[in-house]
Amino acid sequence: MDDFRAVLEINLMAVFELSRLAARGDDCPTEWIDHHTSPSILGMVSSLPIPNASYAASKGGVINLTRELGCQWAKHGVRVNAMAPGFFPAESTEGMEPGTPAGGLRDQRLPDASLRRPHELDGMLLFLASDASSYCTGQVLTIDGGWTAR
Repeated sequence: MDDFRAVLEINLMAVFELSRLAARGDDCPTEWIDHHTSPSILGMVSSLPIPNASYAASKGGVINLTRELGCQWAKHGVRVNAMAPGFFPAESTEGMEPGTPAGGLRDQRLPDASLRRPHELDGMLLFLASDASSYCTGQVLTIDGGWTAR
């Protein structure tokens, strides 16, 4: 239970606290922003065969937090959206490269099995940060190579 709570604290509670700080215009601790502040495709689907219930539950919580804050804060002109990335190079995807056992499991679900590069998130980030998404709030956009489409 302590491990489960610790993951929720990092992946969900920290996102809520960062959101509160940002909404008030306070400085956000950059070390929090650098770690697990976005949802994940594993908040939408099971992580099986990777046994990680706490991670999936926390990321699912971030997805619904995004929806809820998007609705609550819209009347103040604040958009709340998020990206749910698939498998990109990160600390959490180490050992999932093609040719590894975990990479093979990942590859079975992806129409395009290659591990993507972080710059491929740029277009979606620019969309969310620009006026092009002015009528978009409470949304979680996936960029996952088709993982959740299957």
